[in-house]
Amino acid sequence: MKQLKNPNFLWSEYLLKAGIIFLPISADLGAIFLSLLILNLWKQKYKSIIYEPLNWSFGILFIWLIFISTIAIYPILSFEGLANFIPSILMVVSFPFLLNSYNRLYNLAWWLVLVSLPICFLGFMQLFYGWETPFLLKKVGIQLIAYGRPEGRVSSFLMYANTLAFYLVTTFTLSIGLWIYHYQSWKILSNYQTKLQLATLSVAVFINGFGIVLTHSRSAWGLALLSLTAFIAYLELYWFLSFIVLLVFLIAWAAWLPFYQNIIRGIIPDYFWARLTDELYDDRHITALRTTQWSVAWQMMLSRPFWGWGLRNFTPIYQQKMNVWMGHPHNLFLMLLSEIGIFGTSLLSIIVATILGKATMILIKTKQIYSNYISLDTSIDTKNLLLFTYLNAFILCTIFNLFDVSIFDLKINVIGWLLLSSIIGVTYQSKSSN
Repeated sequence: MKQLKNPNFLWSEYLLKAGIIFLPISADLGAIFLSLLILNLWKQKYKSIIYEPLNWSFGILFIWLIFISTIAIYPILSFEGLANFIPSILMVVSFPFLLNSYNRLYNLAWWLVLVSLPICFLGFMQLFYGWETPFLLKKVGIQLIAYGRPEGRVSSFLMYANTLAFYLVTTFTLSIGLWIYHYQSWKILSNYQTKLQLATLSVAVFINGFGIVLTHSRSAWGLALLSLTAFIAYLELYWFLSFIVLLVFLIAWAAWLPFYQNIIRGIIPDYFWARLTDELYDDRHITALRTTQWSVAWQMMLSRPFWGWGLRNFTPIYQQKMNVWMGHPHNLFLMLLSEIGIFGTSLLSIIVATILGKATMILIKTKQIYSNYISLDTSIDTKNLLLFTYLNAFILCTIFNLFDVSIFDLKINVIGWLLLSSIIGVTYQSKSSN
C-alpha cells in the first residue's frame, strides 16, 4: 500500500503508461518516456538493483558484450550494436521493482491490449483504403505506409508486417488471458462493469486475431494457434483441442498432401495454404531464404565458436559471401551464436531459463494450493492465470525469434523485455512473501 501512495511510484506508472501508448506510434516518443522511467527507477531503487543476485548475471552479460565488441571483426559495427542491448539490460534489471505485483501485471496487460485496438484499426485503414501519415509526421518517425509494408500486408505504424505480427501475437495472448480472467469474474458477479470489460476484450481478441491474419506472417499464424492451445490446456478443456488439431490438419492437407487436395482447397481459403507453400511469393531468390541465412550464421559460429564475430557483424559477412545485404539471419539464437559466441549466448539463455523455471514453479505450487484449498482464497487462481498469460506470451515471443529477430525494432523489442521484467517482478514478490 505504501508503494501505491508513493508519488515516485505513481510517476513511474504514468511514465510506463505513456511509453506503452506512444511506443507503437513513434519509437522516439516512446523511448523518451521509457528512458525517463529507467532513470527514475534507478534513482529510487539503486541499492536494490545492484544488490539483486539475478542482476549480477545481467552485469556479466553486459561486460561480455563490451569485451566482444573490442575484439570484433568489425568493432565499430559491434559497438553500434550495443545500443540494441544496453538499454534493454538497464530496463530488465530495474523494471521488476515496479512490476512487482499482480495488480500491476493486470493493469499493464490492459494498457497493452487497449493500445493495440487503434493500432489495428489504423492498420486496417492502411491496408484497405490506403491511409498514410502526412509528410510532416513521417519526418518525426510516425509512419503509416499506404497499403502496408510490404504492399498487401498490414503493418500499421510498425517497420514491417512481421514486426506488427510479433506485436499482435503478444496483445492477442494478453487479451485472451484477460478475457478468461473477466469471464470467471462474470460467472461470480454479473454487473455492468464486468459485462463492459468482457465485451471490450471480446472485440480485442477478434481484432487482434484478424490483424494477425492480415500480416501474412506464417509464424504468427502458428503462434496464435499455439497460444490458444496453451490456454485450452491450462483450462483443461482437452475436448476443444480436437477442433484445433482438425483445423491445422486441414490447412496442412490443402498445402502439401496430394490426394483429394482440390476438394480440401475448395474448403480452406487459398489465403492460408498458398502462403504456406510460398505460392503467393514464389519469386524469392535463394539469398532471401531463411535456410541460406541460417547456414551462413552457423558457419560463422563454427569459425569463431567461443568469442563470436561481434554484434551486427553478420550483415557484412553475409554481404561478402552472398553479395546481398541482409540485416540479420532471421533466427535470434543463431545470430547470437555467430555474433557473441557460445559463452554469451549460453549465459543469456541460462538467465532467462532460470527466470522461467522459477515462475513455472510458482505457477505449479499455487495451482496445487488452489486445487486443495479452493474455498480459502479464490484470488490465487486469478493470480495464477495472469502469471500463466505472461509466461505464455513471453514463450511465444521467444519462439517467434526462432524465425525472425525482434531486437532491431525498438517498438517490439521493448515488449519482450517488458514481459520478462513482469515475470521477474512476480518472482521477487513471491520470494519476499516467503
